[in-house]
Amino acid sequence: MKKLFIILALFACAIGESSAQKFALVDMDYILSNIPAYERANEQLNQVSRRFQEEVETLTSIAQDLYKNYQSEAVFLSAEQKKKKEDAIVTKENEARELKRKYFAPEGELYKKRESLIKPIQDEIYNAVKEIAKRKGYSMILDKASAGNIVYASTKIDISNEVLEKLGYSN
Repeated sequence: MKKLFIILALFACAIGESSAQKFALVDMDYILSNIPAYERANEQLNQVSRRFQEEVETLTSIAQDLYKNYQSEAVFLSAEQKKKKEDAIVTKENEARELKRKYFAPEGELYKKRESLIKPIQDEIYNAVKEIAKRKGYSMILDKASAGNIVYASTKIDISNEVLEKLGYSN
């Protein structure tokens, strides 16, 4: 009985080896750097981000100026005037904090802009990769740009150029 079990186990291993899975790699950084639309979208995002940051910094600067003025005038102000100026400072700081949240929070304006500009390009790449995987019978395709645990990978299994060709870009 033990011999039969061992023979069956060896037979199962042999079958598993004969139907080996195929793997491939892509380098998303390389692919994205060769797509002009991505570069343009990235530049637009940088411009929007800088504009948002400038607006937040302007409000923060105004709040700091109000605070500096308050500090220099505090000895001459009545309790009521102090309270009024303190409230103005807090209001301006809250406006700056709220604007920062509005623009840079995980669901903020910058995130939405990124989604509208970058996601269509990423979806197009994903669909190209998926189509190549189906056509060539790959079980898995890894992104070597984000897979920090890949120590070595043969260039033979890198299909990044094939993905670019599928998208209509030749390198």
